Amino acid sequence: MTTDAEEPTLTIDELAARAGVTVRTVRFYGSRGLLPPPVIGPRRVGHYGPGHEARLALIEELQQQGMTLAAIERYLRQLPPDLSPHDLAIHRAVIASWAPDAAETVSRRDLERRAGRPLSEQDVERLTAMNAVAPGDGDTFRVDAGLLRLGVRLLDVPLSQEAILAARKVLVEHSRAAAHELSRLFRGEVAERDARDVKSLSAHMHPLVVQALLTTFQRSLREELSEWLDGSGPD
Repeated sequence: MTTDAEEPTLTIDELAARAGVTVRTVRFYGSRGLLPPPVIGPRRVGHYGPGHEARLALIEELQQQGMTLAAIERYLRQLPPDLSPHDLAIHRAVIASWAPDAAETVSRRDLERRAGRPLSEQDVERLTAMNAVAPGDGDTFRVDAGLLRLGVRLLDVPLSQEAILAARKVLVEHSRAAAHELSRLFRGEVAERDARDVKSLSAHMHPLVVQALLTTFQRSLREELSEWLDGSGPD
């Protein structure tokens, strides 16, 4: 397992398994310049790190949204070259927000292959609490690939399952409250307008509101964490 600060330690097989793609796909993306080359270690074995994993997840998300390889290449060229895995994950999250809900049914073995690590029963319970995994029929699981990547990284964060459930409840309640208030505000603005104006406003406001909410939340969370770590926040 790696963290953002660690040296790349994933083999190409491990990277492909975590992303849910084939080794051939990883090599193809590398040949097109979509993925940076691996770090060559002892015995000329290539190693991949969090940056490769986050970039691969972003490429896969763009493909799922229907973008051609040429369009993906243009998109990636526009990104700053020094984006961290965290920043790449945020890009992917914004793109994924437009996708319909999608989940796959996998076996326990495939679940662990996707996670890139063995999973204890407690790990599965924590992933279920995060809504990344749902028990299926028999020894199968319904998996949200995007949430699984995030959930696996959170497994090693020292948070109890109760804290994870409480955090999920806070996010759901506050996001629904914000959506309700914004919807009420916009309905008031278009109440006297015709249907075309309503559709036009909806089409323009949806991406703007998502971007505004994400930006505002990021800034607020950064400020809260900074105050907490500096010891200047509330007890």
